[in-house]
Formats: sequence, C-alpha cells, structure tokens
Amino acid sequence: MTVLVIEDDDDIRQVLRLSLAHLARCRVVEASGGADGVLAAAQSRPDLIMLDVMMPVTDGPATLALLRQDPRTATIPVVFMTAKAMPDEILRLRQLGAAEVLTKPFDPTQLAGDVRALAVRLGIAD
Repeated sequence: MTVLVIEDDDDIRQVLRLSLAHLARCRVVEASGGADGVLAAAQSRPDLIMLDVMMPVTDGPATLALLRQDPRTATIPVVFMTAKAMPDEILRLRQLGAAEVLTKPFDPTQLAGDVRALAVRLGIAD
C-alpha cells in the first residue's frame, strides 16, 4: 500500500515515514505542503493520503478541495491529522470528506495498526 503524507513539520513527517514504512510496511511518499501534496498525489496515485489540517499557504481542507477537483485524485481516501481534537472540528473534517481523523500527538507504534485497520475497512489493504 502506498501512503502519501502531506505534513509541513519535518519531525512529524519523519515519524510518520518511519512508522508507516517499517511498522505498517507501506511505501511512503512525502510532501511538505498542500500544493506539493496535490502534485505528489497526481504523480504517485497513493492508496491513502494522510493530510495535516494546519499548514501555511494551503491548509488541509483547501488541499482536500484541490484533490477532489482532479479526477486522478478525487477518490483517494484522506485521513486528516490534527491537534484540534474537539468534537466539532472532527465532525467538520468528516463532513468535508475525511475517511478518518487522527489526533496529534499520536503513538507511532499504534499508528501503524490504525492505518492498516483503516485500509482493511476501506478495502485498500494489500
């Protein structure tokens, strides 16, 4: 399974890469911002996108809107990652079309299992 991580924080991106690649056995593609993420998604056609909510220039919801406009990326499931874990915010993100919302900080060892379980639930596990 290929996972695209769109996250502006280098340290979080590294933790995600290590967790997903080594523990979940995923191929990981990375982007440090929304515009780069949209390009990377169109080029790599990942099975799943993990998308930070709060990013400079193009935030997560705006990035999701761009992804949904492109037929190559419109149906790729997106998991939002946010430190704002208030029920209203989680509901809003789900209403935007998120397959799941994960809260930061997260346990990297548990994240791998959560992503695998989600992939099974969505029918994208390999």
